[in-house]
Amino acid sequence: MRKMHATRLTYAERMDVELRHLRCLVAIIDTGTFTDAALELGVSQAAVSRGLAALERALGVRLLHRTSREVTLTAAGRRVLARARTVLAEVDDLVREATGGHRRLRLGHAWSAVGRHTRRFQRLWAQRHPDVELHLVRTNTPTAGLSEGLCDLAVVRAGVDGRRFDGAVVGHERRVCALASDDPWARRRSVRLAEIADRRVLIDRRTGTTTAHLWPVDRRPVMEHTRDIDDWLAEIATGRSVGITAEGTIAQYRRDGIVFRPVRDAPPIPVRVIWRPEDPHPATFAAVALLAELYGGDPPSTRPAG
Repeated sequence: MRKMHATRLTYAERMDVELRHLRCLVAIIDTGTFTDAALELGVSQAAVSRGLAALERALGVRLLHRTSREVTLTAAGRRVLARARTVLAEVDDLVREATGGHRRLRLGHAWSAVGRHTRRFQRLWAQRHPDVELHLVRTNTPTAGLSEGLCDLAVVRAGVDGRRFDGAVVGHERRVCALASDDPWARRRSVRLAEIADRRVLIDRRTGTTTAHLWPVDRRPVMEHTRDIDDWLAEIATGRSVGITAEGTIAQYRRDGIVFRPVRDAPPIPVRVIWRPEDPHPATFAAVALLAELYGGDPPSTRPAG
């Protein structure tokens, strides 16, 4: 029982590593002396010595060789120094994120951002909200990075789980058919869904807006799947397949060998902005209002995203 108790105490002691101890070690090595480390940290030389001693005691290893002329790292010290730099950098990032997160707005999207409005949105946002930096984040997942924590709000064109997210429809986009530029349909002004049913249609099941439900059950095209916009465009350029997408794709992905033609009898695609209801970014509703303004629609109605 005594041995177990001693082990627990030793383990507890070794967990007592503080950030100030790590900062002492880094400052000593970066400045070269305890005196200069104290000046760097704004503390006394005795405080630096106590910080290093506390770190060595907590870790149970010697970190420095000290002589009257120089300070050098032990083998263990080199390992600890490398990890200390990483830990301190991550803590600094955490503090910046916590204190500055509201000064940055990350807008996720899977393929097309906000289409032809993207550049205008970025410029107007910078003019109207100079204290909140806007970042566009492309993530090809169903929620455009929102579920993964990669953005604060996201633009989606396919349906999402309304039980998990709040959202607002900010506008609508026409459906267009993507074709190889030498396809016979490329000479036409538009195409119809019934015609597309005779072609092979390339879709992205995770984030795409095209499903078999666009056609009657007995008149559906052969569908093949892709996982990314670049692969989608590359395959369509071969002429073996066509694709249907929101017109926002045209503005973001103009590509040699590809043309887009309106699908004149297809229903439009709603463009939604979604966010986490439990902790929305303070700039969420300003972003929604600006996007609705750019799309030229009525003020957006806020409701569950589904």
